[in-house]
Amino acid sequence: MMIGSKTFLKIASPRRCRLASLSVAMLLVSACAEDSVEREKRASAQKYYRSTNTIMSPNEAIVEFEPGAHKDEDVPSNPSRNPYFGDLHVHTTLSFDASAFGTTATARDAYRYAQGEPIQHPSGFEVQLAQPLDFYAVTDHGVLLGLINEAADTRTTFSTYALSEPYHNINDSVDGGIFDLAKRSLVFSNFIGDVVGSLMDKTISEAEINSVSQSAWQDTIEAANEAYQPGKFTTFVGYEYTSSTEEREALHRNVIFRGSERFPAQPFSRLNSIDPEGLWHWMDRMRERGVESLAIPHNSNGSNGAMFAYNDFAGNRIDPEYAALRSRNEPLVEITQVKGTSDTHPLLSKNDEWANFEIFPLRTSTRIPSDPNGSYVRDALKRGLELKREGVGNPYEFGLVGASDTHTAAASLNEDNYFGKIGAFDSDSEKRGSTPASFLYGTLVKLTAPEMVEEVDGADYLDFAGYKYWGASGIAGVWAESNTRESIYDAMRRKETFATSGTRITVRFFAGYGLADVSLSSSDLLRDVYSLASPMGGSVQLESDEEPAFFVWAQADPNAARLQRVQIIKGWLEEGEHREKVYDVACSDGLDVDAESHRCPDNGARVNLSDCSITANVGSAELRTLWKDPDFLPQQDAFYYVRVLENPVCRWSTWDALRAGVEPRSDLPKTIQERAWSSPIWFGNESHTQNFYEQ
Repeated sequence: MMIGSKTFLKIASPRRCRLASLSVAMLLVSACAEDSVEREKRASAQKYYRSTNTIMSPNEAIVEFEPGAHKDEDVPSNPSRNPYFGDLHVHTTLSFDASAFGTTATARDAYRYAQGEPIQHPSGFEVQLAQPLDFYAVTDHGVLLGLINEAADTRTTFSTYALSEPYHNINDSVDGGIFDLAKRSLVFSNFIGDVVGSLMDKTISEAEINSVSQSAWQDTIEAANEAYQPGKFTTFVGYEYTSSTEEREALHRNVIFRGSERFPAQPFSRLNSIDPEGLWHWMDRMRERGVESLAIPHNSNGSNGAMFAYNDFAGNRIDPEYAALRSRNEPLVEITQVKGTSDTHPLLSKNDEWANFEIFPLRTSTRIPSDPNGSYVRDALKRGLELKREGVGNPYEFGLVGASDTHTAAASLNEDNYFGKIGAFDSDSEKRGSTPASFLYGTLVKLTAPEMVEEVDGADYLDFAGYKYWGASGIAGVWAESNTRESIYDAMRRKETFATSGTRITVRFFAGYGLADVSLSSSDLLRDVYSLASPMGGSVQLESDEEPAFFVWAQADPNAARLQRVQIIKGWLEEGEHREKVYDVACSDGLDVDAESHRCPDNGARVNLSDCSITANVGSAELRTLWKDPDFLPQQDAFYYVRVLENPVCRWSTWDALRAGVEPRSDLPKTIQERAWSSPIWFGNESHTQNFYEQ
C-alpha cells in the first residue's frame, strides 16, 4: 500500500521554478500559485488525519449475499493436505493511490489475471502470470474506498464538488511522462487531505462518503463471489486497514474474511480508528455476529519499530488483554512483499550471512529511515517469548505468508519479468532506477527535485522514493485439504502456512517427540508425521527427559533455480537476552553439513552476469531430512522455523541493465537467492492456542 502525503515529484520552490525549462515552469507555476487558503486547509486536514483517532463513526451493519451455486463440501479432500499458492494483498482502481498511479483494472480483472489471463498494465502493455495462482484476494484500501473513482467520473454527483475538480478524468490517458507523473503525484498527495478537509468544514457529509464506499464494497464482494470456483480457484473478500502513527510509522494490515454470505456493510478503516485495537475490537464484534475474519500486518520493516513494540498504540506496556486481543485477530504476518522482506535485518542478526536480503530501509511512503528494532519478524518472535515470560502472553505468535502488494491488480513475481508495483510511476527501468536516466528526464527532475536524482558510477539515476529497494515478491503458501475458502482459511487460522519471495518452493515442517524412528522413504510418511508431530504453526509441550526431532521436506519450483540448502532458525531467551542461531540441516548435491559450523559446503552455483545464465546441473529438486537440535535444552522456551534457499539468479535490476545494454548498478545486489520460510513451531511448558476457527 501507498498511503500518506509523500509527493513523488515535489513542487519546486520559486528559485527552482526560475531554473526550470519554460514548459516545466508552466506546470509548476500553477502549483506555486495555488491559493494559500487551500494549502493551509489541506495541511490542517492532513495533520488532523494523522493525529485524530476517530474521524468517522464505524458502520456496524451486516449485509447478506445469496450462497453460490458451488458447495465447498462437494470438493474432494486430501487429509495429508495439498500446497496452494496465492496472494492476499492486491490493489485495484478502487484504491485511491492505485487510481492515482493510473490503474483502471477492477477486481474482476485481478481475478482473471490470477487465473492466468493477460490484463493491461496502466502504461499500456499486457502483463500475464507465468503460471496461475490457486487463490487471490483483492484488498483495496478501506479508507475512502471507491471515492476517487466517483470524483474522477464527471457523471456522478460527488464529482460536482469543488474538491473533486482536480481529479476529473485522471485516467482518461496515462502517458507516464514528467507532466503526467507530476499531476499524479499531486493526486496521491492531496486526495485524503482534500476529502478530510471537506469533512471538517462540512462541505461533504459522512453519509455521502459512506454511500460511495458501501457501493464499492458491495462490488468488491460480488466480484470475489463471482470468481470463486471451489476446487479450482479460491477468492477471498478482503480489504486493507491503513493506519500510521504521527511519525509516519506504518501499522498497515489486510483483513481477510472466511465466508461467502455474511459481511460487514462497510470496511472498518483508519477513518474509524487510527489505533489497531479499534480494528480488532470491531472484528470481535463482527465475529460474535457470525462474520469471521483475520488480519495480517505487513510492511513491518517500514514501521520504525511500532509494529512489534513493547507498548500499545497509547504508549502503555502491553498487558494480557492486549496480547489475547491481538493474537486472536492476527494469527499471521506478511514476511515479504514488493517493498522489502521483513524476516530480519543485518543489524539484528549479525551471525546470519543471509540476513541482508531485499532490505527496504525507509518508513513506508517516505524518505525517513526506519529503525530495525521492533520492525522485523524474527525480532518480534523473540519479543513474544519475552512477553510470555513476563506473564503477559505472546501477541507475536505469528504464522508466515508472503504477498505482492501490487497496485496494478497484477502481482509481479518474476525477477526476469519485473514490471513494478505502482503503475505509471515504476513501469520501466529508468523510473525504477535500475538504468541511468535519460538526459532530458534526468535534467528536468534534477532541476525540479534534485533529491530524486542520485549519481552512481558516474551516471544519474532516478530515485523515486526508494524503488531500487523493491522486489519481485512474494507469495503465500498454505497446506490445506482442498482449494476452498473454508479449507484455506482454516489453514491460515492454524498457521499451517509458508511464504516465498516469488517462486513456487514448497516446504513442510514438523516437530515432536515421536519422529526419531520415522522412515523418510515410507509410503505412509505424511500420515505418520501428522499423527506423531506438530506441523508448522503449531506448538510442542516440553518434556523433561526427551529430545524432539524435526522433519523438513522442501521441493524446488520446477520453473526456477534448484535448491541450495535448507536451514532451521532457532530463537530463544538466555538470562533474559534474545538469542538466535541458524543451522543448515540439508545440503544440495549430496553434500554434508559441517558439524562445527553447521553450514553446507559451497555447491558451486554461479551466475554469469553477461547473460544471467546459471550453472547447470547444480542444486537439488528436493531436500528432506530428520534433524535434532544439538543445543536443545529440555526446559527452554524456543521457536524454530525453516528457511529454504535456491541457487542464485539475477536480480530484476540486473535483468533491466542487461536488456538496456548497461552495467548493473554497483550499489545494488546483482544476484538474489529466492527463498521460502515456514511458519514457526513453538516449544514451551504449556500448549499454545492454535486460534482455530470455531464453527
